[in-house]
Amino acid sequence: MTGDDVIDTLRGAPADTGRLRDRLARQAQQEGLVDVLVRSVDSPIGGLLLAATPQGLAYVAFEGEPRDEVLQMLAAKIGPRVVQAGASGSPDEATGGVDATGVLDDATTQLHDYLAGRLREFSLPLDTVLASGFRGLVQRRLPDVGYGHTATYREIATALDKPGAVRAVGTACATNPLPLVWPCHRILRSDGGLGGYRGGLEVKKRLLAMESAA
Repeated sequence: MTGDDVIDTLRGAPADTGRLRDRLARQAQQEGLVDVLVRSVDSPIGGLLLAATPQGLAYVAFEGEPRDEVLQMLAAKIGPRVVQAGASGSPDEATGGVDATGVLDDATTQLHDYLAGRLREFSLPLDTVLASGFRGLVQRRLPDVGYGHTATYREIATALDKPGAVRAVGTACATNPLPLVWPCHRILRSDGGLGGYRGGLEVKKRLLAMESAA
């Protein structure tokens, strides 16, 4: 089976053939034929799309984000071979790097545990390919704001020795490729306002309320 055959088979697999998708996805990974592996998962805050590479989890998309646009972005910025995985995988070995199917399994479990109030800190291999420059510095700093706490855009800018970069910090939060894992929902405006959120302000309110009630 050629690389194109594997990718075409994965793309054409019916939605109810998750086991087949996973088996073919693992085969494609082992043969170095996958750039990005994606999976749709249900959650209390709406459907999420998770994207992983052989290095780790690279992107989390919310329900309101057009899937075609997300997939096009992943293909343009990471690699063109974007493959849909099934609902879950089974233990297996992948050659080279991290098993992207296993990353998706772990990410799915940890996200569900977080949204159920059972998990406060994520432990996942991450691919930071979409977090570069000053925005990447801000985004990597977000987990320093712990569960149940908040900080302002200005406080983050000051902590990075860039007190005048408040607007840039806001942009970094708005373009955060790993929301929830890198908790940009905990970052507020200096006047206490919510600011923006890629998942929508209602989701941001819900996450803050969940954490403050814990």
